[in-house]
Amino acid sequence: MMRRAIAALGILLPSIVAAQAPITGFTPKGSVAETSLEALLQRVPDTASAKRHARTLAGVPHVAGTPAQIATADYVLREMASYGLDTLRTPFTVYLPFHDSTIVERMTPTRLRLDITEPSIASDPTTLLPRWPAMNGNSGAGDVTAPLVYVNYGLPADFAKLDSLGITVVGKIAIARYGRSFRGIKAREAELHGAIGLLIYSDPLDDGFAQGDVYPDGPMRPAGGVQRGSIFNGQGDPTTPGWASRSGAPRRSFDSLPLAKIPVVPISYGNAELLLRDMRGPSVPTGWQGGLPFRYHLGDARVTARVAVWPERGERAYKSIVNTFGAIQGSTFPNEVVIVGGHRDSWGPGAADNVSGVVSILEAARAWGEALKAGHRPLRTILFATWDAEEWGLVGSTEWVEMVADSLAVNAVAYLNQDVAASGRAFGSGGTASLHGLMRNAVRGVTQPGDTGSVYADWALRTVTSQRPEPPMGDLGGGSDYIGFYNHVGIPSFEFGFGGAGGVYHSAYDTYTWMEKFGDPGYLSHAAAGRLSAVLLARLANAAIVPLDHGALGAYLVPLVERTRREPGADAISVALDGVVKAAQEFEAAGRKFTAARDAVLGSDREPGTLAEANRRLRLVEPLLTRPSGLVGRPFLRNLVFAADRDNGYANVQFPGIVEALRDGDTARAKGEAVDLAERIRSAARAVDFARNGLPAER
Repeated sequence: MMRRAIAALGILLPSIVAAQAPITGFTPKGSVAETSLEALLQRVPDTASAKRHARTLAGVPHVAGTPAQIATADYVLREMASYGLDTLRTPFTVYLPFHDSTIVERMTPTRLRLDITEPSIASDPTTLLPRWPAMNGNSGAGDVTAPLVYVNYGLPADFAKLDSLGITVVGKIAIARYGRSFRGIKAREAELHGAIGLLIYSDPLDDGFAQGDVYPDGPMRPAGGVQRGSIFNGQGDPTTPGWASRSGAPRRSFDSLPLAKIPVVPISYGNAELLLRDMRGPSVPTGWQGGLPFRYHLGDARVTARVAVWPERGERAYKSIVNTFGAIQGSTFPNEVVIVGGHRDSWGPGAADNVSGVVSILEAARAWGEALKAGHRPLRTILFATWDAEEWGLVGSTEWVEMVADSLAVNAVAYLNQDVAASGRAFGSGGTASLHGLMRNAVRGVTQPGDTGSVYADWALRTVTSQRPEPPMGDLGGGSDYIGFYNHVGIPSFEFGFGGAGGVYHSAYDTYTWMEKFGDPGYLSHAAAGRLSAVLLARLANAAIVPLDHGALGAYLVPLVERTRREPGADAISVALDGVVKAAQEFEAAGRKFTAARDAVLGSDREPGTLAEANRRLRLVEPLLTRPSGLVGRPFLRNLVFAADRDNGYANVQFPGIVEALRDGDTARAKGEAVDLAERIRSAARAVDFARNGLPAER
C-alpha cells in the first residue's frame, strides 16, 4: 500500500507543482493564497441558484422604463445585500419613447392588415403573458404608403448596387433583412437614400428554419418571431450628449436629435412573406436571395404597403431608469476598482439577453460574499454593476460613465462585460490584448460545462490550428456596455460568453423555457460563467501587480498596421504607417521589460502595499491610447485602437481615425491620424517605462 501511495504521489506531484506555480501578477506566497481562494469561489456558484435567478428575472418582459424593469433592480439589490455587499442604486431620467400605436398594412394587390403580435406558444408559459409590442426604439414618426423595394441587408453597398441597377428607393418603403450590420445603419442608409419608411425582418436563411428546427421544436426563430431593437446610432441619452441625464440636466431640443425621421418597424418573416411573395420587378442580384420559398424580386408598383408609427413625444417620452451596484471594498487599495457589469433590461423576457449575464454577475457576487464571510477581503474594491436601458443605445452605462469619467480614468483597473453570458456550451471571449493572457490562463482552471475537462481545453479543441497555436480572442467593436469604459475612457476591457445555435434574439421567445430546453439545459453554463467571473475578478483584485500585458498589446498593434495597409489609398500614407509600426515595437519592448522587472520583484515576495506606485502608473498607460476630442464625427468614441465600424455598428475597425479618413478619401487627414496615433503609442510606451521605474528595487 505504501509503495502504491508513493507511486501515486509521484504521478500527482507534477500537477501539484504546476498548480502552485506563481500566478501572473502574484508573489509566490500570494499565489498559494489565491489558489486556495479561487477553489472556494468556484465551489459557490451552482445550477440551482442560477435557475432561481433566471426564472425570476426572465419571468416577464422587462423593457427599460417599465415597472417590471424596476422590479429587476429591486431583486438584484436584495440579492447582493443578502450576500453581504454594500449596495447602491443610481437613477437617471432618459429619453425612451415608447409607441402609442404601430400599423403595417399591405395595400395592394389586396389589402391586409398584418398582425405584428408574436403568437403565443402553449408549451411556453411566458409567451402566454402580454408580449411587448414589435418596435424599433427611436423610430421616426409617420404614416406613409408607398411601393416596396427589397434592399437585401440594407448596407451601404446594397444601396450602391441598387443605384447601379437603376433602382431607386426615393419616395418608397424599403424592406431589409436583419443581419450583417446594426439595424440603425439600415435605417440611416434607407433614409439617406430617400426612403420614406423601412421594414426590417429576420429572414429564415439567417436565423430561421434554414438553420435548424424552429421554436418550440428547435432553437431557431419561428415564422412569427420578431427582432426588436433600437436604431439609434449612438451611445447614451441622445438629449444629453457628453453629460449625465440626471434630474434637471439641460437637454437638446427634439428637432436637433440625431435620430431617424422615417417610421421603422420590425416584422416577422411570416409577415415578410405576405409582402415579398407578390413583389415583381427585376430578379434579385446574386447573394440577395433569402430563405423564403419563392424567388425574391426588387419590387415595382405591384405591391404597396402602409407603415405607421406614433411614438410618444414630450414629457411622456422620458422614463426613469436605474443602475444597480454591489460593492466589496478593498483592504489595501480601496480606491482601485475592478468592475464587472451587464445590462438587466431586455426587449422581452430576455433569458439569454441578458438575464444570463446578470445571473453570472449575481453568482460571482454570491461567491465573493461567501469569501468575504470567510475572511477573504480583496486587495482592491470590486464593483458588481447591472445597467439599465442598454437595449436603447447603451444608455444606463453611458450615463454613469459620463457622470464619473474623471474618477474612472484615475481609479478603474479593468472592466469585465457580461452580455449573453450563457446560451450554449461553446466558449468565446474578446477584449483588449493586454488582458488576453489573463483570460486564457484563468479558463485553464474552470471546468467546461457538461464535461470534465477545462474550459480552455474545449476552447482550444474547437479553435486551435497549426497556424493558430492559442484560442483566438476577438476585438471590441460596438453593441454592448464596454463602450463607455473602453472606447470613451480607455480602460482595459474584456468580455466572454458560452454560446450556441439560436434564433430567439430580441423576441418574445427568449424565455427560460427556451433556455432550459435548448440554450443551457441544467444551467451548467450559467454556473460556469459565474465561476469564471469570480476567478477573473479575484486575479484582477488580488494581484500584487495588475496582470496587464502591454508587451502583448504592443505586439498586437503591428499586424493591425498591415491590415490597414490593405485599405484603398493606404499607399499614400505608407511612411506614416511605418511610424506606427515603429512606435508599436517600442511599446512592445517597453512591455516586455516591465514584465521581466515585475516578475523579478514579485519573486521576492514583496508586500502588495509596497507596489502601489507601480500599479498607479500602470493605470495611466491605456488611456493614453485615447484622444480627448474623439473620432471625427464621433466625439464619444475616443479610443484610437478599435471602434465600432461606422458603416456596420457591430463589427469593429482597427485604427478607426486612420481607416475612416482613408474611406473618406482624405489622405491628408489619414496621414495626420497616423502621426497622432504613433505619438500616442510612444506616450504609452513611455508610461510603461515610468511604471517600471516605479517598481521597488530588487532585494
